[in-house]
Amino acid sequence: MLTRIDHIGIACFDLDRTVEFYRATYGFEVHHTETNEEQGVREAMLRISGTSDGGASYLQLLEPVREDSPVAKWLAKNGEGVHHIAFGTADVDADAAAVRDKGVRVLYDEPRTGSMGSRITFLHPKDCHGVLTELVTARDPESGTGGHGH
Repeated sequence: MLTRIDHIGIACFDLDRTVEFYRATYGFEVHHTETNEEQGVREAMLRISGTSDGGASYLQLLEPVREDSPVAKWLAKNGEGVHHIAFGTADVDADAAAVRDKGVRVLYDEPRTGSMGSRITFLHPKDCHGVLTELVTARDPESGTGGHGH
């Protein structure tokens, strides 16, 4: 069962400049950064809020590191802006299967590794009213040290 909005992914041309905007404008600080070679992005997770159960909500800023990456192609077509929304779940496998059974296309046969060791999959935007939707299970939701995908 989906439990919360885990993060909102925002595609940008210049990660450092975009991070500085969110820091200067809203006071959001970077919680985690990494480069995901498989996805072809450099990312920064900005923590917005946390809960007593270790969950949190983030903005995920995404800058492509190569021109053939999905985010680079999306930026070329759409420009900067909201790229996807991610819902947190304790069991990405079960929830992906449940939405697949309802006729929604799941883009990966098996979940992949996302930010900070999380397990992620995506749902086809044409089946979700135009919204690229991610399902994410943190690496270790009990300790609050889990991760989030992109």
